[in-house]
Amino acid sequence: MDEDCSPLHLFEGYGIELEYMIVKQDTLDILPISDKILSIDSGDYSPETFPLNQISWSNELVLHLLEFKTNGPASTLEALPEYFRLNIQHANEKLASYQAKLMPTAMHPWMNPLLETHLWPHSYSEVYSTYNQIFNCQGHGWSNLQSMHINLPFGNEEEFGRLHAAIRLVLPILPALAASSPIVESRITGIMDTRMEIYRHNQERVPEIIGKIIPEAIFTYADYHHQILEKSYAAIAPYDPDENLREEWLNSRGAITRFSRNAIEIRVIDVQECPLCDIAVAAAAVAIIKGFIEERWTSWQAQKQISTDFLSALFLQSIKTADATLMPGEYLACFGRKSSDVHTARELWKSLLHEVCPQPGIWQQPWEIMLTQGTLSQRILCAVKNDTTRSHLTKIYEQLSQCLANNRPFLAP
Repeated sequence: MDEDCSPLHLFEGYGIELEYMIVKQDTLDILPISDKILSIDSGDYSPETFPLNQISWSNELVLHLLEFKTNGPASTLEALPEYFRLNIQHANEKLASYQAKLMPTAMHPWMNPLLETHLWPHSYSEVYSTYNQIFNCQGHGWSNLQSMHINLPFGNEEEFGRLHAAIRLVLPILPALAASSPIVESRITGIMDTRMEIYRHNQERVPEIIGKIIPEAIFTYADYHHQILEKSYAAIAPYDPDENLREEWLNSRGAITRFSRNAIEIRVIDVQECPLCDIAVAAAAVAIIKGFIEERWTSWQAQKQISTDFLSALFLQSIKTADATLMPGEYLACFGRKSSDVHTARELWKSLLHEVCPQPGIWQQPWEIMLTQGTLSQRILCAVKNDTTRSHLTKIYEQLSQCLANNRPFLAP
């Protein structure tokens, strides 16, 4: 979201961030050269901005990752797949001179982070260095994870409370639509969203900054600052004497409030195989969040009563079993559904999207694939067929890289 403009109200803008790996063209091993792609004539390493396509590029913690994000809030989601496609195409053209390209999905399937992690060494490096000193960022939960972030605005405190309540309720079923990380170090993990399973453990040294991933039932500015931000700052202080991390982004929950830009940022979504699918997931999430804010199924007061422990337990199950996750009756009641009508997360998504968006337009194809063939994790596993040899994985992830380059969904064989 744009920090320089007046706050937007609910659903007046959307901020999307997508992260992709830089890999070698021939072997698909990671290649830590994002600084070469982002460098400019002055020798600085600031993000490149392409106003015509409304997308900017930036670095992240590690040198083998490029982030693409809306250059300020987008007024609609429908135009974004093409904007992102054009920028990914341009990035691949620049990377080609290094015999490199971009690869999708939320985790590299054979990267060894202990040997291959290279942290960003340029501007902002003091923040990354501090994280590394505290948590040791040579691990999958830091150096091998790619996600989509969705930023949704709020214009005042009541809108914040309504948006926070709605997002808390939607978080547990997002992995059931978006899981894309079933393989790590050439091993099928048995967990559909391995990125989130690893992520939830990577800051256990200071547990206050991640909580239970599902944020607490907090609906006022003062309570959020007191119960989440100030507690996080106090917990990290003994490890961060220079206060490099005393910022609102220290909060690592699955959705964090960015008061600096009047938005809540959703962070639990695995990146998909192409921008069309990424933004389709965002559109699905937004549609259900809108339904809650409109009190389509249950009142705001009732939404605020759902416990964090209950939602967190469901989320943890969802990252393991994704769309096959069984839906408890208490959760289905939040959507006006009964256990006799809906059993799994996939069935719930199908029912909800048919209700709130009966004419999905450009989202029809990606939604249909996700709701018939399963999450990208499931489609990858169908293609892999228990053969995790390097040659076979390279073949499958080459196909995924082509999906990214051509902005098309990956189909199960």
